[in-house]
Amino acid sequence: MTIMIIQGPHTTTRSLSKELLGHLKQLALSAGRTVEVCTCHGLRDFVARIRTARPQTTEFMLLAPGSLAQQVQAHPDAGLSDALGALGMPYIEVQDDCDDTLETCELSNKGPLATVVINGDTMASYRIALGIALRRLDAAA
Repeated sequence: MTIMIIQGPHTTTRSLSKELLGHLKQLALSAGRTVEVCTCHGLRDFVARIRTARPQTTEFMLLAPGSLAQQVQAHPDAGLSDALGALGMPYIEVQDDCDDTLETCELSNKGPLATVVINGDTMASYRIALGIALRRLDAAA
């Protein structure tokens, strides 16, 4: 089964590097899981990716909205709240800047399992979030 990372637009220095992605995939593989990444370039695409996730193939999501957080505040009608409310799996929000969190408590009655923010350290944020996801999935098995 898969852990899906849905990543919004990030600056080059804060994006998911090939090295980090390889490390995350190896961690997941050692736990009997796979990691898939979807990169989104805008809010509509981000929301659409969340809506199309299926529990039959995806067990867990790591949402890394990046700079989309400001757009969510400006466009509450974009459907993110509804998409998160209908999501059939747990998710963790991953950020590297506390100013960019989605504040999903206001957006949806179903918030993230956790929000991981390590200011200025994308690698640590992803590693911690994946560790939480793998532990949760292992406990549920």
